Amino acid sequence: MAMELSSLPLVLLLCLLAGSSTTALPALPGMDRVRQQVDRANRRGPSIGLVMSYVAEDNALQASGYFRPWRVQPFVDLYGRRFHIGSIRGANVIYALTGQRRLNAAVTVQTLLDVFTVSGIVHYGTAGSSNDSMSFGDVSVPKLVAYTGAWTWKKFKSLKESSTELNFGQFNIPDGGENLLGSLKYRNEELYSVGKPMEEVFWLPVDSAWFNIAEGLKVNLERCNDTFCLPKTPQVVHGLKGASADMFLDNAEYRKFLFREFAVSTIDEESAAVVMTTTSPGVPVIVFRGVSDLAGGEPTWSSTSLMNLASINALKVAVEFIATIGRQMSTPSAQSSKN
Repeated sequence: MAMELSSLPLVLLLCLLAGSSTTALPALPGMDRVRQQVDRANRRGPSIGLVMSYVAEDNALQASGYFRPWRVQPFVDLYGRRFHIGSIRGANVIYALTGQRRLNAAVTVQTLLDVFTVSGIVHYGTAGSSNDSMSFGDVSVPKLVAYTGAWTWKKFKSLKESSTELNFGQFNIPDGGENLLGSLKYRNEELYSVGKPMEEVFWLPVDSAWFNIAEGLKVNLERCNDTFCLPKTPQVVHGLKGASADMFLDNAEYRKFLFREFAVSTIDEESAAVVMTTTSPGVPVIVFRGVSDLAGGEPTWSSTSLMNLASINALKVAVEFIATIGRQMSTPSAQSSKN
């Protein structure tokens, strides 16, 4: 049963008020030191949260020289992850390697939002292409992402309920027909947002204001790495759709199905989780994904030779975006709006 503050004992009330002035972390061994480190980092002011999923994407950032660690305290180790404290092109940044797939991405982003003072989340990394709408090395700035790994497995020979279902029998060889695996119905996500009732959604939009800023960026992407040169200079492509699921997709027929049914151009494992986690509290989010491979049915050299190049190109766009946001946050008008 809820209690009003006036009914609480005075000593307990004072303890609650005193605890509210510092970072809310659980009372685990060693947390006092971590709490001090987090509070010290937050006293710098708001930071932009930057997350990536693969070690190769983290390596691209470390090798680039873009990130300048904060000499006072370059990192905070929390819940098994290292949160790097520093700046990129003059903007305060806290970045972390999330690890692969949905749960790792969501936990890392939620930690950033709950523990650190962040003004928004920037997510960059690599992705597979679902069709030929994007070339290797291109960077997608999707406007919408969806989680396509939530299914209802339907009974064999059950009737089709929606226009978008994966019927395994259609992929039989030599001819399509029935298949004992039946079919899959794609499910919506349950989105819980501040001040709103739970709603079921399939498409998750990135922040519209941040997307408009990203559309105005001018970034020269790399065409070559140490082992390979692309036939043409990659481009930044805005406004397409992306799909995420907890699997590494390497199947030509399924990627074609995703493009045909959902019109998605890139496929990865984490973007939808990052966007959904930030959407709940209403924190701005943007995604940059560099195309490193065709998600099934392509020459074997693409994913190994071009992952580094795709990471570098996605990082370049993310860095330019962070620099632009940082300049806007430091303008007198932005400062006065905070006061």
